[in-house]
Amino acid sequence: MKRGIIGFIKDEENEWKAELNCGHFQHTRHNPPFFNRPWVETPEGRKEKLGTTLDCLRCDQGEWPEGFVAYKQTKIFTSETTPKGLLRSHNTKKGVWAKIHVTQGELLYQKEDSQAELLNSNTIGIIVPEQMHHVEPKADTSFYVAFYKKAETQDPPLPQPLSGEEK
Repeated sequence: MKRGIIGFIKDEENEWKAELNCGHFQHTRHNPPFFNRPWVETPEGRKEKLGTTLDCLRCDQGEWPEGFVAYKQTKIFTSETTPKGLLRSHNTKKGVWAKIHVTQGELLYQKEDSQAELLNSNTIGIIVPEQMHHVEPKADTSFYVAFYKKAETQDPPLPQPLSGEEK
């Protein structure tokens, strides 16, 4: 899947990695003749690449990114109460991952670009950001969907003003 570059960081071996809008990271080494990416060596070069896309093999494999937290969950749906929108092809927003939890019965999870998965209470369906999909609950099925996004980094606390005696 093509994913947009939103930033760059260095890894523990001082190699550049692109942060992708799906939450994964991908090395962008300049290591001729294997990798010819001289742009990664300069701040200007990296800045020019923001917003461009790379293939994210981790998304293709449904690999869950690190540092994502649940922020919303649907109510429990049954085969009779499943919203029509979930039965039609739809997707999540950029950067939003989700998990389908079946609490009873079976549910067919169809990713539009791959083979369907039959989910039950022992399996969880992983929804990759922006991937078109739909569900088909079987009779007597109940399930819910939990949504995840990258954990917000908290700003450090502001310094407290000095009291009159400490000035």
